[in-house]
Amino acid sequence: MLVDTHCHLDAPEFAPDVDEVLSRAISAGVERFVLPSVDLNGFATVGSLAGRWDVIRPAYGIHPMYVDQAEESHLLDLDRMLGTGRAVAVGEIGLDFFVEPRNEAKQLFYFAEQLKLARKHDLPVILHVRRSIDAVLRELRRIGVPGGIAHAFNGSPEQAAEFIKLGFCLGFGGAMTWPRALRIRKLAATLPEAAIVLETDAPDIPPVWIGRGRNAPGELPAIASCLAELRGVSRDRIAAFTTANACRVLPLLMDGAPQV
Repeated sequence: MLVDTHCHLDAPEFAPDVDEVLSRAISAGVERFVLPSVDLNGFATVGSLAGRWDVIRPAYGIHPMYVDQAEESHLLDLDRMLGTGRAVAVGEIGLDFFVEPRNEAKQLFYFAEQLKLARKHDLPVILHVRRSIDAVLRELRRIGVPGGIAHAFNGSPEQAAEFIKLGFCLGFGGAMTWPRALRIRKLAATLPEAAIVLETDAPDIPPVWIGRGRNAPGELPAIASCLAELRGVSRDRIAAFTTANACRVLPLLMDGAPQV
């Protein structure tokens, strides 16, 4: 069994064929899909997909790259959704210090407020940490939450160790398959088994065999095979420990179909 801990099947790229995309992934051996939202408008789409497919688990949050369109009232909507939408996590939330221009103060405000909601609802978080790992860690130490996943991790071993201390797993996906991604590949090969979960971030971060094409959850078995090669173990071993890790940091992952 494989778990895609991060895919955006609500994205416009999947509008024409999302059911076919899911069916292909299930046939390939992916049995759970975590769909983090990125803004208020996405809550309904993510919830609808989770209602139609019992293999989908929703997460709700406001992505740092969407905070410029956010209003404080959206936090009240998020609070209600977390109370009624059977979310497995608050996400995708965090900080992005890569894209320009950016409003770091506004990002920090929404990140902190969403961490407080995660603590209120006793939910883990799915984190966006691009060029912002140290700042994200500072907020996590200030506002403790029940762990979660640092998505698309590309930090140092020392930063990885800090996330692990706080109860987080680190997400690895298509970036790991590129031969020139030396730091990510070394981390994937050497981190403790208990620290790693698999993800696609579909339709983004495609693996090397897709190039610039649309990524999809059906690529996860091949991504798992890449991780198996890097670590010198079988793909079955990869599937076993990454699924166990996903279930540990997302305790509601294997619950019944979400009711929306």
